[in-house]
Amino acid sequence: MTDISAVKDALRRQHIETPSWAYGNSGTRFKVFAQAGVPRTPQEKIDDAAQVHRYTGVAPSVAIHIPWDAVDDYAALAAHARDKGVRIGAVNTNVFQDDDYMLGSVTNPDPAIRKKALGHLLACVDIMDEVGSNDLKLWFSDGTNYPGQDDLRARQDRMAEALAAVYERLGDDQRFLLEYKLFEPAFYATDLPDWGTSYAHCLKLGPKAQVVVDTGHHAPGTNIEFIVAFLLREGKLGGFDFNSRFYADDDLMVGAADPFQLFRIMHEVVRGGGYDPATGVAFMLDQCHNIEPKIQGQIRSVMNVQEATAKALLVDVDALRAAQNAGDVLGANAVYMDAYNTDVRPLLAELREEMGLHADPIAAYRASGYLERVIDERKDGQAAGWGA
Repeated sequence: MTDISAVKDALRRQHIETPSWAYGNSGTRFKVFAQAGVPRTPQEKIDDAAQVHRYTGVAPSVAIHIPWDAVDDYAALAAHARDKGVRIGAVNTNVFQDDDYMLGSVTNPDPAIRKKALGHLLACVDIMDEVGSNDLKLWFSDGTNYPGQDDLRARQDRMAEALAAVYERLGDDQRFLLEYKLFEPAFYATDLPDWGTSYAHCLKLGPKAQVVVDTGHHAPGTNIEFIVAFLLREGKLGGFDFNSRFYADDDLMVGAADPFQLFRIMHEVVRGGGYDPATGVAFMLDQCHNIEPKIQGQIRSVMNVQEATAKALLVDVDALRAAQNAGDVLGANAVYMDAYNTDVRPLLAELREEMGLHADPIAAYRASGYLERVIDERKDGQAAGWGA
């Protein structure tokens, strides 16, 4: 039987990082829909992120994106976050929006453009030093659209060279998390298309290079929990970018399309020891709230991760292992499904009240009047949006 008090203790220790860019206006390549009250500055994005932590109790850090969140004084930005009850988490790089990067950034055939891209990556490590961040997030849109467009092997050599330079710049307590993406915007051959490519680069570099799994960056039908289990076993799972997708990289609220998949992933995390803070696995959201309210969308995603985690913690591991060892296929599946089918909402509501929080974070946020207040306060100026 599962110890409920132990489950609650584990859930209290949960840490889910929210992304600054999810609080601004965002959309698809076709349209960005503006909403009233969205932040105008990195400081206001942090203010909104602090609301998510205030009502969930498990979102104490916010990831920033450079140059979208560029400021003159990063120490002051970190102090602002502390004043709001949160801290700055991962620093995300951006080498995909400048015109120079049309043919790639660190894998571009032009050495001058490669130098520019590497300079940005190293500058982001400087920012990590200033804000006290341990994690640098790397994602590259680099790739080719047509056969023969560039030398595929040479591009891997260039990627390795850039990653090695970043690795050498990291401090003792810092690491980089290397993302991957199957396609888009490189449609023929993406330079980091899958977990295996990312893993190979990280394995060669050493312990400060780890893989980040974005749950929307896989081919349809990919068994993401297998990837999670493998990387955990190898000590190379650095973290997650949690989101949800129906068709491609939709960046929807995590658990929206397939909550069972989220449970399966969290089961492997718990089973593999990744839920232990000592492993350093980072649980981050990476979402584009296109039509839903920004802060409420983040709160809902945090709650969805909490529910999947609670169910994963409720798996009767002794009964499951016994059934597996006995070759009891249906018995093992029944233990698994019993945990998934458990309604954990009352448990989480009780836990929140024990933590001094409202049982329903969204209801509490709606009743707070925060959105109405910032709509009035932020009616002037330029609202932040995707890419800003």
